[in-house]
Amino acid sequence: MADVTFKLNGKEITVPEGTTVLEAAQMVGVDIPTLCYHPALPPDGNCRLCLVEIERWPTLQTACTTKVTNGMNVSTDTPQVVQARRAILQLLLADHRVDRDACRKTGGCELAALAEKYGVTESPFPSIRPHYPVEDPNPFIQVDRNACIHCWRCVRACTWLNGVEAIGVFQRSGEVHMGFGLDSTMEDSPCEFCGMCVAVCPTGALQPEYLLEHDTGGERTTTRTTCVYCGVGCQIDFHVVDNKIVEATADWDTLPNRGLLCVKGRFGFDFVAHPDRLTTPLIRRSGQLEPATWDEALRLIGERMRTIKEESGPDAIGVLTSAKCSNEENYLLQKFGRQVIGTNNVDHCARL
Repeated sequence: MADVTFKLNGKEITVPEGTTVLEAAQMVGVDIPTLCYHPALPPDGNCRLCLVEIERWPTLQTACTTKVTNGMNVSTDTPQVVQARRAILQLLLADHRVDRDACRKTGGCELAALAEKYGVTESPFPSIRPHYPVEDPNPFIQVDRNACIHCWRCVRACTWLNGVEAIGVFQRSGEVHMGFGLDSTMEDSPCEFCGMCVAVCPTGALQPEYLLEHDTGGERTTTRTTCVYCGVGCQIDFHVVDNKIVEATADWDTLPNRGLLCVKGRFGFDFVAHPDRLTTPLIRRSGQLEPATWDEALRLIGERMRTIKEESGPDAIGVLTSAKCSNEENYLLQKFGRQVIGTNNVDHCARL
């Protein structure tokens, strides 16, 4: 593929043919604000926030959809460009009715961050959007259409990344909004609750219920781990606040999942701190399960397994591991089954 040479803010740059202005700017560390653009999705150009000025072009152009050509001269921060971006942010804020404290708490509102960067604190334009109740009954995702800016990232992610097409665009003009299925709820649609729409939403119109309920706004730490629910090996980032997991995300550049997660991987971590989780062994005595020490429990297990192996052979014993354990624990348990007990009857609950 041939190379293309052009000027970006007065500096000559050479990039592969077919590169967009936005991609070229990202290659050399030039920041161009975006809202509808996402690196995992095809460009859409509907938010208009990435407008740039191109010499001898009559109007401002969207950087995410305009491809670089030889001799092009692009400016990303002229007074005309900055004024246009401020006007666009004011228009978006006119209909973006959300709790600003929630934006600060979750730290996920890209619109709020850009408004602060460009000094747009309020909108002079009247809102034409009706108020939507926040009442989707699903247990995983809060749907707040009042925070939606019509970037349609969620629609494109559901279609292009998951191939489910559970999210669509309904109505027109001031009543246009995202909807599920035939403009119903998530549960009444083909939605698989993978949370991909949550991962790409720039404003918090789609947010994890667990995050909203348990994030206290304290200091957040992030730990990379491997999902234990199946054998794909998806990489997950667990976000922890006050020693409690509040959110699971995936990095867009990390293999093998590249940002994708299933419903288990993204939302199936509440068992870690669940109050019903056992914290001590139980032994059945006189028909009733009673608390016991670890020494008592392990001694009983060893005696019973030795007896069964001697009377019926090692294949009379099976080992069932769990996605609720770590990968290291599962590895040790299957090794115990094969090398100590002497059986290959080993299975994992995620396969069932």
